[in-house]
Amino acid sequence: MARTLDPRIEQAKKLYDAGEKLIDIADQLGVPEGTIRSWKKRYWGNATLQKKECNVAKEKKLSKRAEQETIKQESEYLDETAELSEKQRLFCMYYIRSFSATKAYQKAYRCSYDVANAEGYKLLVKPCIKKAIQQLKQNRLNRELLDEHDIFQKYIDIAFADLTDYVEFGVEETPVMGLYGPIKVKDPNTGKKVTLTQKENVVRFKSSSEIDGTLLAEVKKGKNGDSIKLADRMKALDWLANHMDLATEEQRARIEQIKAQTHRLTRDDEEQEETVDDGFLKALEGTAAEDWADEEES
Repeated sequence: MARTLDPRIEQAKKLYDAGEKLIDIADQLGVPEGTIRSWKKRYWGNATLQKKECNVAKEKKLSKRAEQETIKQESEYLDETAELSEKQRLFCMYYIRSFSATKAYQKAYRCSYDVANAEGYKLLVKPCIKKAIQQLKQNRLNRELLDEHDIFQKYIDIAFADLTDYVEFGVEETPVMGLYGPIKVKDPNTGKKVTLTQKENVVRFKSSSEIDGTLLAEVKKGKNGDSIKLADRMKALDWLANHMDLATEEQRARIEQIKAQTHRLTRDDEEQEETVDDGFLKALEGTAAEDWADEEES
């Protein structure tokens, strides 16, 4: 005759699933904690693990299904007359998610990384592929009720944001504070007592009413001081590089102007550094010559 399981085993399992600790379950059911551990191991420990694994698998399946549904919806916006194979369509739709031709090719064609790295760019430069990608980009903008030129301008603002638009910093004379306030010292010239001062680095945030807060990623007040963080410039630059087709002529001209200014400043810094080095070397040579002459005279 089969042995009937203790009904408290099922009660213990329900309490455990509800988040109760083993020792608390033991107290509630009036059994030793070791018995609860034994029940967990023998009867429902594996079931809990299997349930968790099942939930993870289910979540992955739902996530994959949602991605496939999104791809299917976006595929409907592609021009039906476009002469694209199913894999080429997939490539275009994966590309607008990552803007990586290698990743998009690898997912669409299910091939090795080396093959995708070699073939992805070749596919990307085909006119029909470019047209399809442009359609998908425009569709995404339309769905989000955004104007492409406004978005492009926002990324320009992020990529070339100037920190001095948000903070003021410099060196100031500040009073040296003692236990009872500013420290006074005697002026050797006048004999009068004056406040002792020191040079101090000062940083001040500008008022939120004076700045564009959408370009900030973080403003923090911590135990080590206040800090401000701009939105990620590198990501913005990558986005601009992948969306130059959305730029107006004025925006293209501005980017070229900023590039030229950056190049000129970098070149000037290099020339200045080289000039300083040359001056230092000449001065060093002159000093060495004088030292040599002094040594000969002596």
